[in-house]
Amino acid sequence: MRLDKYLKVSRLIKRRTIANEACDAGKVIVNDKPARASYDVKTGDVISINLGVKPLTVKVLAVTEHATKENAADCYTVI
Repeated sequence: MRLDKYLKVSRLIKRRTIANEACDAGKVIVNDKPARASYDVKTGDVISINLGVKPLTVKVLAVTEHATKENAADCYTVI
């Protein structure tokens, strides 16, 4: 799954266009490298998001095409 879509589905970023813009601006880092929006997310990847004051780092636990509000947090764990 594309990185921008994963960020939206997992509800780490509210909209896919914002996720795409954050990737283009270099604010999203995957496995210690700046990542493009087209990066293919895999289980075990470490994603760092530097939007706002406090950076967020998560580890990918599952990659699913659809997630409800209740089980969206099961896709990742905060590091």
